[in-house]
Amino acid sequence: MDVLPLPKLGTCPPGYTQQGDMCVPTATAKPALVRHGTCPPNWWPSGSYCVATTSNPKTVIHRNGSCPPGWAAAGEYCVKIG
Repeated sequence: MDVLPLPKLGTCPPGYTQQGDMCVPTATAKPALVRHGTCPPNWWPSGSYCVATTSNPKTVIHRNGSCPPGWAAAGEYCVKIG
């Protein structure tokens, strides 16, 4: 999963720096995403974000209804299988 800039919602997650209204990843940043309820498996909460426990986690997307084929539901998220 790519490490991408995030909208700034409070304090930026570890490994990200504030630039205007964004949290921009540094070289040491792990993937993070905006938190919706409980973080998916192998992600930990950090303020308004979920941060991956590894540098190369399974891809996770916010769930809106059913997960697409090849994805498994995990709370408010869909996690790519395989």
